Amino acid sequence: MDKLKMHSKNLIEANIDKLAELFPTCITEVLDTKGELKKAIDFDLLRQELSSSIVEGPQERYQLNWPGKREALLTANAPIAKTLRPCREESVNFDNTQNLFVEGDNLEVLKLLQETYLNQVKMIYIDPPYNTGNDFIYNDEFVEDSEAYFEQSNQKDDGGNRLVANSESNGRFHSDWMSMIYPRLKLARNLLRDDGIIFISIGDDEQANLKRICDEVFGDENFLGCACRVSKKANNQGDYWSPNFDYVLTYARNLASCPVFFGGVNYGAYDQVDSEGPRAGEKYQLVRLYMTSLDPMRGCVNQRYYIEAPDGTLLLPPGNIFPALKEDAASIPPETGEDKVWRWGKDRYLSDKDRVVVKRVRSSNLVDDKGGEVKWNVFTKTYLNDVINNSTAKPNSLIEDHINQNSSHELGELGIPFSFAKPSSLIKYLCEISKVRQGDIVVDFFAGSGTTAQSIFDLNDSLGFNARFILVQLAEELTEEDKNHKAGLAFCKKNGFPGVITEITKERIRRAGNKIKNAEERNIDIGFRVLKVDTSNMKEVYYKPDDVDQDLLSDQVNNIRGDRTTEDLLFQVLLDWGVDLALPISQQVIADKTVFFVDGNALVACFDTGIDEDFVKQLAGYKPLRVVFRDAGFATDSVKINVEQVFKLLSPATEIKTL
Repeated sequence: MDKLKMHSKNLIEANIDKLAELFPTCITEVLDTKGELKKAIDFDLLRQELSSSIVEGPQERYQLNWPGKREALLTANAPIAKTLRPCREESVNFDNTQNLFVEGDNLEVLKLLQETYLNQVKMIYIDPPYNTGNDFIYNDEFVEDSEAYFEQSNQKDDGGNRLVANSESNGRFHSDWMSMIYPRLKLARNLLRDDGIIFISIGDDEQANLKRICDEVFGDENFLGCACRVSKKANNQGDYWSPNFDYVLTYARNLASCPVFFGGVNYGAYDQVDSEGPRAGEKYQLVRLYMTSLDPMRGCVNQRYYIEAPDGTLLLPPGNIFPALKEDAASIPPETGEDKVWRWGKDRYLSDKDRVVVKRVRSSNLVDDKGGEVKWNVFTKTYLNDVINNSTAKPNSLIEDHINQNSSHELGELGIPFSFAKPSSLIKYLCEISKVRQGDIVVDFFAGSGTTAQSIFDLNDSLGFNARFILVQLAEELTEEDKNHKAGLAFCKKNGFPGVITEITKERIRRAGNKIKNAEERNIDIGFRVLKVDTSNMKEVYYKPDDVDQDLLSDQVNNIRGDRTTEDLLFQVLLDWGVDLALPISQQVIADKTVFFVDGNALVACFDTGIDEDFVKQLAGYKPLRVVFRDAGFATDSVKINVEQVFKLLSPATEIKTL
């Protein structure tokens, strides 16, 4: 049986595999530092394959460079030996929710999510530090090579000092910020679907550098535009201009697959919901079917016909009643003298008759003591989804209706103290124009106060579906010395929370979810699973050539860290196998063993000891797609040897691994 690798994807190896597909003759083998053979690229042969397209040495070229870029690229590609541990007590509706909140360094989280959510994300929104000289950036640790980075990643998990002030006196002020954002964007690109889109809020200080980085990471051909957002009301601050704008840089994963943006709609007008039929649950509004008459020579002749009312009378716009002498949809002769026609032609009416609503309304132009004359009128159902999917109107690149002051109001309503948050209406608007739909994943790896989560809740509430979110935020400590932290620190103390930003984020998401009325009845997902970055669940052994007394075996009989639960092990398996971390999980006791079932039989896991053949046969009877056991969990070596044969006989499609 194969063992799970228990570390994040090695992107260098993935890149070598891609080159191997294109240039198999350029692949060779070399000895690594441990004396083991590994696949490598023969650059001399590759150079020959690309001889007419190589740029090297002093030859001029268009490029973006800065001190630290090489190390930043290494940081993006190197694997880490870490995992995500579930935290049920801080989650909401852990077993059924599709939403994730991940607490940890976003660079590490992006690495851990590479296999599970590769090409799965519809939209990314981030609001990174603007690098104004007064904010903080991630203090990434660079090492000489990927192996050293990998080993270092499993030796500690300390998020307390991951942020550092980047003052303008720093000699690498712009370079440090670029080295911080570059690897995160490279990893984020891998998560986007082919029709995926990334929106990045940024200010004047780094807008130009961010644009060039994004051109390199996403390709300048995938640049969709830079919108200007009115961030605050006009004031008299600033040395020359009074600053009240920031920017939203927008890139597609693949321009050829990117849908045209949706220009917006008055959601409040769609105030009715179909209760039955093929479009049950969809929102719609009623629109009158008649319109002013057009010249018959322009094609309106086919728009003159009778429509039958519920009482059997036949109607012609605008609600006149004619003798019931003709069948429904029969053409009306010109001599009737009517100067109105239906908005739909006869063929459209007959094909879409299920969308026609005939009801009595009061006429506003004939008022009696009851408020008007009751007449029949004809309407059509205009569905919100049709408008969103088919509209050709484009949104304006000047975003005026989502200023930061709105965020202060909504956070105040929730009782959440947080400085410099974006308004949830902004991210909801970006979801709308990029056509986020049912089941689509929206990622924000600079989550801050959790604005994106509230945006998704509000989006789902408005449109009646369940888009999903994955939020990532570092557990940054709140201090009395930082004036922007004081209110948050007091909030945490009052509520009995640890004094870190993520506690405010999680509480904001809980309260935002509770604002959604009748969420359970309407099947709107207002929950979230909390996962936390930690060192690997597996004990790691590092060979030290200079230590002649090193004992590599005595502590490996049980290779699981002592403080880890079986659910911790399960989530590392999900990561390693690339299984969605939000799938439903259930437990069963089979032959006195605890068994996890992920999404039915998509993955079955048992980490108990004493596994025998009878138990293995029972498990094989469920015919799981994947099954995993603890490597040291088998009762005997013969059981371990026979497991594959048992599954080959009873469930041949099952893939088996151990940890």
